Amino acid sequence: MKKYILLVLLAFQFANATEKDSVTGPGIFREYYRHVITAKGMCDACGCSASGGSMGFASMLNSNFVGIRYFNQNYKSSDGLYSNSPWYNEDFNTLQVWARIPVYKKIQISALLPYHFHNRETATGIQNINGIGDITVLAMYRLYQTHRDSTLFVHTLQLGGGIKAPTGKFDEANAGAVNPSFQVGTGSWDYLFATEYIVKRKRFGLNTMLNYTVKAENDKQYRFGNQFNYAGTFFYLYEKQQFSIAPQAGFAGEVYGSNYQHGVLVRKTSGDILLGKVGVEIGKKKFSAGANVMLPITQNLAGGRVEANYRWSLNLNYSL
Repeated sequence: MKKYILLVLLAFQFANATEKDSVTGPGIFREYYRHVITAKGMCDACGCSASGGSMGFASMLNSNFVGIRYFNQNYKSSDGLYSNSPWYNEDFNTLQVWARIPVYKKIQISALLPYHFHNRETATGIQNINGIGDITVLAMYRLYQTHRDSTLFVHTLQLGGGIKAPTGKFDEANAGAVNPSFQVGTGSWDYLFATEYIVKRKRFGLNTMLNYTVKAENDKQYRFGNQFNYAGTFFYLYEKQQFSIAPQAGFAGEVYGSNYQHGVLVRKTSGDILLGKVGVEIGKKKFSAGANVMLPITQNLAGGRVEANYRWSLNLNYSL
């Protein structure tokens, strides 16, 4: 039965393309394959809200860890009323405490606690918002894994789900702007479903990911559109005694449904984006540090009224 489930999920993943990075290696890195379950996906409307901007749920080199990371997302927006309507810069910043903890031999729990400080230009000056964001908890179960000594390639398949709690503040006034994702929280309980598949040959590998987020209506009767994320990342793991380095390159895509307010569809709030990604993580003993940069390849956000410029992140982790 597991083989049939595996075949169906793999066919679906490769038909849609995907992201995330992982690998199996010796010593402290033998659980590397459990890495990055996305979020990239975990933003709302136009890819720039409260959770993580597709930066993932796990470290490249530490299977179980606690750490801190910073990520930045830059956008520009325009109301598009006239051909010469001005474009305004939007800067989304997040400082995040994150962890990945084993609870059973085939189950791991990831947790994210973000603090956001965003700013954007407006016709009347600079607008700033800041505060604790929405807490996300995700559990992943390893459904299938080949034995390393029984095949030329190592395959791993994981399935999981989680929730995002409305611990961040939702500002109804900002929801009426060109980019309604200028928030520190969505104000709603949202539900995540994820799958990750990794294939590895010696030091080289490919990690693919799909996840889907169901958005609920908040107490202001505003609901962000559901979100689908896919990604694929090629990686290479180089190890030398206590020193390791893992470069990576790939792509990630996000598809956003329309938002609803008081049960009525909000026009020009859906969209999609495809991004290219390069990054690296370096580890020594129990510490690791990483950096990622993402640039848009194609995009159509908010009816063309919002454009993504770039995303980047830095992280520092301690292995448990």
